[in-house]
Amino acid sequence: MASGDDDDPIIEEIDVYLAKSLTENLYLLQYPVRPSAMNYDDVNHLAAKIKPKQQRLELEMAMDAMSPNYCRSKGEQIALNVDGTTYDETNTYSAKIMDKQTFSSIQATTNTSRYAAAVFRKGELHVTPLTGILQMRPSFSYLDKADSKTREREAEKEGGDSSQDEAEEEVKAITVRFARPESEQARQRRIQSYEFLQRKQAEEPWVHLRYHGLKDSRSEHERQYLYCQSVDGSQNSELVKTPKEYLAMLMPPQAEEKVVQPAGPCNVLSMAQVRTLPLAEQVKTLMKNVKSMPFANLMGLLAPGTDSTAALRCIQQVALLVQGNWVVKSDVLYPKNTFSALSGVPAEVLCRGRDFVMWRFTMERTVMRKEVTAVIKLPPEDVKEFLEHVAVPRVNRGWEFRLPTDADFNRKHADIAHRQNMLWTGIQSKLEKVFNFSKEDYVPKSCPQPDAVHVSGEQRLRMAQERAQSHQSSLKKELAARRGVCRDDEPMDTAPHLANGSVNGDAGHANANGNGNGAFDLTDFVKSIFGKYFVLTLCEFKRLFGLHVASVPAGQVVMQSMSDFMLQNAILQNDCKQIHVPFPSQTTLGADEQKVFCLWETGDESSDKLRHVLFELFSKNYRIKRAVLQTKLSQAFGDVPKTDVDRLLKECCISASGMWYLRGTCPS
Repeated sequence: MASGDDDDPIIEEIDVYLAKSLTENLYLLQYPVRPSAMNYDDVNHLAAKIKPKQQRLELEMAMDAMSPNYCRSKGEQIALNVDGTTYDETNTYSAKIMDKQTFSSIQATTNTSRYAAAVFRKGELHVTPLTGILQMRPSFSYLDKADSKTREREAEKEGGDSSQDEAEEEVKAITVRFARPESEQARQRRIQSYEFLQRKQAEEPWVHLRYHGLKDSRSEHERQYLYCQSVDGSQNSELVKTPKEYLAMLMPPQAEEKVVQPAGPCNVLSMAQVRTLPLAEQVKTLMKNVKSMPFANLMGLLAPGTDSTAALRCIQQVALLVQGNWVVKSDVLYPKNTFSALSGVPAEVLCRGRDFVMWRFTMERTVMRKEVTAVIKLPPEDVKEFLEHVAVPRVNRGWEFRLPTDADFNRKHADIAHRQNMLWTGIQSKLEKVFNFSKEDYVPKSCPQPDAVHVSGEQRLRMAQERAQSHQSSLKKELAARRGVCRDDEPMDTAPHLANGSVNGDAGHANANGNGNGAFDLTDFVKSIFGKYFVLTLCEFKRLFGLHVASVPAGQVVMQSMSDFMLQNAILQNDCKQIHVPFPSQTTLGADEQKVFCLWETGDESSDKLRHVLFELFSKNYRIKRAVLQTKLSQAFGDVPKTDVDRLLKECCISASGMWYLRGTCPS
């Protein structure tokens, strides 16, 4: 051996084992505001709970109120401020003195891949990776409760002095504002906001734990899991690395940092930044923002010296030719597996609806919005968005294509125009199968017919009479079909249709109530929806109803409209009831959101009884506390398992700021 090796001899070799039994449940707790010599091992732990996904832990520990260092008068004053003078089971301090404190955790680090807990035994080192490192700090949530008590007392003193004031509030003008469609960047800002994060944290339920002391037998049993259960090496392949791999783990190669360009507002397009992109991306970005433009305008926006032939190849990938102008393709605006920001309709349905609108503009300059809606059966806000992309409204003329026909482009690039015409022919054939129409139904009246011949007045009169008889015969067949008069081998498949995207109007009550022979069964729809959600506002039910209509396959016979009154009757006739929730006068909920319906009878008698108690509480207050529900259930049925209460609240309610609201009634 070389002489240099003698200075650093190997004293002992230790086998290292990886223990996995506690990999997902091992936390390191730190108390940064407490000296290490003053631990909490001998302090009585009253309660413990955790939110595993957020790694949020709360420990409730008793305080020694008899200690000479404890100020009893201050403790009594704090309890009085928090709970008031009345005694309630929901009081924070039942002994009317601050006799406990709560420790709440924050994550010391979000990446614990380099941290582990190790134990040494008999020449072996057993290592268990940590799930999280939590710093426990005192929680002062009781001060928030004291402040809310003070505000409630002040509100009771100031509010409700005279009936005249209430009358004045009732006639106060209300300003109605409609929210704009949310962009992707606005959505990202919203989900990163403090309010959204707080709401997400409140949604995850607490998992209640039982604390075992350091010397408890259960603790000793759990500590055994810190040792690897198998020492033969079959479960420790992670530590079997080649020297080169082990060196790469110790010193990973440095990754090049990517310079992230700051994102601008969604409605602002930086031309300088666009021109740094490849030509195909430039064309796609411009068309996605402008929606429609002539080819000459596109060339003016691209960098000087751009080859027009290359630009033509690129634009045909992202746009279609309409009246000599280029209009962005529907699948570029509505990518796969996305949904409408206005109505929640899937992208596939949006694309075929917008393609129909664009196809209509290839045939004529103006289209009527109601005709388009009657065919594609989409909510009015989506139809309006389609039209605004390529057209402008004209008084008494419908929507007119916003750009003049570019005949010069069609003449110069006849081959591209012909190719685009063939492409539209293929799109038309697909639309005819989807929406069950014929191209002849939309031939413009002003379009000259080939081989025109002179028709006398008598011939015109005879032709008009024949058309009237044919139209009357088709109407009779349609009425007979709606009344259920059809052959046994031709079952009807009808579905409701929202006129203009809203649930209003009127329809035949046989179909609406599900009593028509073979007609759309609204009863089955109500039962399936309420069997899944249990509680729905009228607003949410109408939204689900609209989504169902949008998903109805094309070609089916549908009803023309469905009124709110008919929907409510259908709900009430199918084991459901309306909960008259006493919302406050200053609530921000709309009229349809204040109409709350619940599934009253499901056939499960035990669950129905619990649900009835919950609905009875909400008929007296628009929000409740869990402790109040637990007390009410205990009075009615004795000891109700916690899992049943959790399931009941999860099925019917949503939690916000420590209170429980019926689904759809939580103020935003």
